[in-house]
Amino acid sequence: MRARIKRVAGCFAAAAALVLVSGCGGQESASQAAPVEQPPAQGAQGAPGTGTGTGAESGQGGGRETGGSQGAAPQKISVPSLDISSSLVPLGRKKDGAMETPADPGKAGWYTPGPAPGEKGPAVIAGHVSWNGKPAVFHRLSSLKAGDAIEVARTDGKSQKFTVSRVAQYPKNKFPTIEVYKNVDYAGLRLITCGGQYDASQHYYPDNVVVFAKLAGAAE
Repeated sequence: MRARIKRVAGCFAAAAALVLVSGCGGQESASQAAPVEQPPAQGAQGAPGTGTGTGAESGQGGGRETGGSQGAAPQKISVPSLDISSSLVPLGRKKDGAMETPADPGKAGWYTPGPAPGEKGPAVIAGHVSWNGKPAVFHRLSSLKAGDAIEVARTDGKSQKFTVSRVAQYPKNKFPTIEVYKNVDYAGLRLITCGGQYDASQHYYPDNVVVFAKLAGAAE
């Protein structure tokens, strides 16, 4: 038990917490979904989500005090090449600091402590890959390719169009928090779900799939 506590503490000290979307698929019910480990909170000097991390750990921060507080909130996500169209539910933090996951496997969710899609920084939208053995909203996310389009409609009636830069898959125990969540000087978007070979006995996917995208026309 002592070794486990030491290992977990070390994870938080290294990068102010990993973002492992462990509840993004499987046979669990909404009440049984495994929690997502704490993403860094948007702070004045931290990376998106890092209230405690330093710039050296997770990228130099912008000036946002709370993500999503400026500008219109995202309302719907569409991915034409995958025939995905989903309204967006807000995802906050649980009492233990973990990011919430959507209760409805057919809907994706926007992580509200981070930037809103279209604002400067890496906005995060997460969704399940499967549920009770059936495909969920982000079931085919890993098949996206560079150049594919993503559209996010906002509550003010406007839409933000993003272009996929790349798609990557990482083991959950080696999730690159800094690479995914570091602050960027353009409007970025991260779509996250689970991946890898599903372990039915553990109700567990070993990997995360991350889609990196940027606002159409924005220079990296």
